[in-house]
Amino acid sequence: MTRITVAKGDGIGPEIMDATLMIIKAAGAQLEIDEIEVGEKVYLAGNTAGISDEAWETIRRNKIFLKAPITTPQGGGYKSLNVTTRKTLGLFANVRPCKSLHPFISTKHPNMDLVIIRENEEDLYAGIEHQQTDEVVQCLKLISRPGCEKIVTYAFEYARKYGRKKVTCFTKDNIMKQTDGLFHKVFDEIAAKYPEIENEHWIIDIGAAKMADTPEAFDVIVMPNLYGDVLSDVAAQITGSVGLAGSSNIGHDHAMFEAIHGSAPRRAGQNLANPSGLLQGAILMLQHIGQSEIAEKVQNAWLKTMEDGIHTYDIFKEGVSTQKVGTKEFAEAVIANLGQVPKTLKKVELKNSGLINIPRHVRAPRAKKELVGVDVFVHWEGTDPKKIAEELQKMNNDNLKLSMITNRGVKVWPQGFEETFCTDHWRCRYSAVEGATPSKKDILEVLAKAEEVGVDTIKTENLYLFDGVRGYSLGQGQ
Repeated sequence: MTRITVAKGDGIGPEIMDATLMIIKAAGAQLEIDEIEVGEKVYLAGNTAGISDEAWETIRRNKIFLKAPITTPQGGGYKSLNVTTRKTLGLFANVRPCKSLHPFISTKHPNMDLVIIRENEEDLYAGIEHQQTDEVVQCLKLISRPGCEKIVTYAFEYARKYGRKKVTCFTKDNIMKQTDGLFHKVFDEIAAKYPEIENEHWIIDIGAAKMADTPEAFDVIVMPNLYGDVLSDVAAQITGSVGLAGSSNIGHDHAMFEAIHGSAPRRAGQNLANPSGLLQGAILMLQHIGQSEIAEKVQNAWLKTMEDGIHTYDIFKEGVSTQKVGTKEFAEAVIANLGQVPKTLKKVELKNSGLINIPRHVRAPRAKKELVGVDVFVHWEGTDPKKIAEELQKMNNDNLKLSMITNRGVKVWPQGFEETFCTDHWRCRYSAVEGATPSKKDILEVLAKAEEVGVDTIKTENLYLFDGVRGYSLGQGQ
């Protein structure tokens, strides 16, 4: 018997959670359930976080969390509880299986059977944003070596556990050479430890195009957070419907299981919603907690129901579907099929269950870190780089001098082009004078001179070598 936490969420959440629990209980799932309330109702009752301290304690104590969709306010209100839960509990791996149900669910890819494993804690989803000038806002992309090691190792361990033959990495490291470059580098390092599993890397844009066109070319795909979020929805949709997909969110100590779709408030309370996505999440949960026999029984009964053409409105199609049913009736149909297996679709055999354990990160010895300059970001309303350079050069000192100015990453001084459009946001690089060893005092001196000459500095980024390797980007055109 496993004690889990359940949240019925908002919108269609309560209906599909009731249907899901009805099915897995009928199949014999050994569960004790603690229900919590999170989301819109909690927020409207005065809790600005959308979740109470008591609810957090229940989630942390039980470690297994089955969650229905939650409404995230747009433009205000509480932050996404999905993102908050994943990051707060260290749920670093988001696992989304995407398999077609041809010919019963319409798809152009009848042989599609892939799993997307998405990094869940960092990247642009750190949500660190600032407005820096009248015209420019910034979002920080944070990629860490521990984050890369955890997710890539998980992807290969997942492939090994479930008999997958290939792991593919998608990044954009031809442009983001530091952040995506680190992800790709770690992928190559870890792939070498799994010689029995094929590995490959694709640039995200052509990789996404290939996945959308020929998904059967892939098996397991591992990606940083944002790419994984976008492409896992694309993958789910081209299998037939986002509404049929579930996902697991796995950490060292906790796990959360959910549908990948939203709360669809316009469909709430009408007995219309398809519970399949959340049911798929619950099946992943049953595997995770070692109840694979129950998971297998539920999955085969669900496949049999889909094969029988008993469909909710969202996937109902004349000539393929035999009966249009509501949420509750769909659940009853799945329950009626418990113990049966599909005849056309391939029946599932879920022998492997339990946790995928990966080592916790051990920090490597600190690299030799050498300061070699500073990027000073400046708010300046002019448009001629030569004029701002005249002011910026007044900020030089004995150890640091202005070497480059970029605007939105493109070098505009020295030797820039008049055609380059410039905003009011300038990156001004001060590099070490030849033979000099600059210090942070030199940076403070540059900033002090900026105040004296009336240059509006926004932020700084120190430039370092790590064990002699450059740890910062060059300007485009440099």
